Amino acid sequence: MAQPTTAADQEVVFLADGIDLVRDSRLLLNQVSFTVRSGEHWALLGPNGAGKSTLLRLLATYAHPTRGRIDILGRRLGRVDVFTLRPLIALVSSHQPVHAARTVHELVLTGATGTTDLRARWTPSAADLRQAEAAIEVMGLRPLAGARWPVLSQGERSRALIARGLAGHPQVLLLDEPAAGLDLAGREQLLACIDDLRERHPALATVLVTHHLAPDTGRRSSRRRADQRPGQHLLRLSGNDRAPCGPVDLHRRSGRPALAATARRAVTAAMPGRERGAGTAAPGAAAAA
Repeated sequence: MAQPTTAADQEVVFLADGIDLVRDSRLLLNQVSFTVRSGEHWALLGPNGAGKSTLLRLLATYAHPTRGRIDILGRRLGRVDVFTLRPLIALVSSHQPVHAARTVHELVLTGATGTTDLRARWTPSAADLRQAEAAIEVMGLRPLAGARWPVLSQGERSRALIARGLAGHPQVLLLDEPAAGLDLAGREQLLACIDDLRERHPALATVLVTHHLAPDTGRRSSRRRADQRPGQHLLRLSGNDRAPCGPVDLHRRSGRPALAATARRAVTAAMPGRERGAGTAAPGAAAAA
């Protein structure tokens, strides 16, 4: 007899269990396990080549694991039509192709259709327009709604791509290094917009691939370790064990998580999110917060 679905089960956005990914005889992901629930905000850390972007593509249904399982919004990857899931998952990457002639408003509207450019003869509905305008507002882009892509700064482009992802009204937002290439001021503005987004959309789950939890981020650890605490929202991929990284402490500074090199072996942190137990972590990944 099937077990009844609990309220906690219904809140699970991602459930990864023992994920391995092998490509060209290389083990890119090794026994990664974690659970992301509605309204939780996760940071994904690790050295270059650890598989952070690769894991994000798995969560976005653009790849499948070699071994292990991934449940996305209650459906098993490999047993579901991914095109029914993709409208519910917004993957934001700087590699998103953008037509240079498009304004910010037009770019954001492409998120409603999930296409790389505006569909021919497509007319947005009133709901599409409201959602696009709300996304532009929350990302602080209202003064730039009519600006075209070539005149935007890198930070403005990052915020426009996030707004595009929000235009589809997703249940989860996957951010692949949105602060890459930004100066300190641009990064702070982007993080402030993301904080505001979380306040306005408390049910939205986010997974952020980043090298910067805070302006004074220290070194990241390559050690495989799992520390479970209530409200954990950090997943740390080990990657290459030969990477020149040392153990780190995660803590709050000015209300935001920060990293600093430490001689301690344990990893602890306080990441933003609800006070609840996070999912399990397994060898090859570490969850902390």
